[in-house]
Amino acid sequence: MMISLAWVVPVVAAQRLGELWLCRKNRLRLMARGGREVRPDTYRTMVALHVLFLLSLSWESYPWRAPAGFRTWACLAALVAVTGMRYWAIASLGEYWNTRVVVVPGTRLVRSGPYRILRHPNYLVIVLEFLLLPLLLRAPVTLVLFSLANLAVLRQRIGIEEKALAETGASAGGVAD
Repeated sequence: MMISLAWVVPVVAAQRLGELWLCRKNRLRLMARGGREVRPDTYRTMVALHVLFLLSLSWESYPWRAPAGFRTWACLAALVAVTGMRYWAIASLGEYWNTRVVVVPGTRLVRSGPYRILRHPNYLVIVLEFLLLPLLLRAPVTLVLFSLANLAVLRQRIGIEEKALAETGASAGGVAD
């Protein structure tokens, strides 16, 4: 038996649009409190990667159907858990969560929620999504190409965040994943 997964990419895209709205709101609030954006030039690369990932996923997985077997249900269950972790990270950072690198001098390190365990939990979420979504939608080319590209982009991004934190004395809360 096959099931339709045509809803997956639109749902993920809608989530990302909502997150961009929240990012803008939080960014304006942080800037009003003396925050500054670090390396805004790298943000376009991150956005392009995610847009191209979703487009590739849509194209490669057409007609968006998969067997209703263990792999499909396991990927869906894992995606639900990973999405929960994403929103746990967002909630833990509160107004400091952002998709841009914004530092607010003098803020304290966030050590609640998943930040008790990991320094950058949202980046783990992104890595897992770049694996799970192509596995779910049977898109092996997207899986390999975009997982590797994502790792390169995240490596750069984490380096930028860590350097900004060290230079300003801001916390991981001041630079959100």
